[in-house]
Amino acid sequence: MKFDSADRILDFAIQNEQNAADFYNSLAGKMESDDMKEVFIGFAAEELGHKSRLIAVKDGKQLVSSEGNVQDLKIGDYLVDIEMKPDLDYREALIVAMKAEKAAFRLYRDLAAAAKNDELKSLFLRLAQEEAKHKLRFETAYDDEMMNEN
Repeated sequence: MKFDSADRILDFAIQNEQNAADFYNSLAGKMESDDMKEVFIGFAAEELGHKSRLIAVKDGKQLVSSEGNVQDLKIGDYLVDIEMKPDLDYREALIVAMKAEKAAFRLYRDLAAAAKNDELKSLFLRLAQEEAKHKLRFETAYDDEMMNEN
């Protein structure tokens, strides 16, 4: 992917965060349990928070430096892809979410590598780490769910 300006990179990232929020709201709508609905609604809110941060950067506000690396359990790396269907169960929704967060992590890591501006690079690295935290939370929930089944 090629971008000819920082604004286009930010526009792309802003749209990506909106897509992620829409995705999690969609998953929330598929959950029968109110607790699980709330989990996915919470993730949608976090993605909208990322979107707001990107909009603020685009509007010229200061950036926060990136933080350290987040542990990756790599559980999602070994699971098969799950088809998005109306009747996803919780375990399947967690797998879909893990895969989505891994893709978001890679996107922000790649955007950071492509950014020529150090502040943008720092922002994208921070967002990559936040997506890694999301993936870790889904992996932990998946691991807990699997332990409860056994």
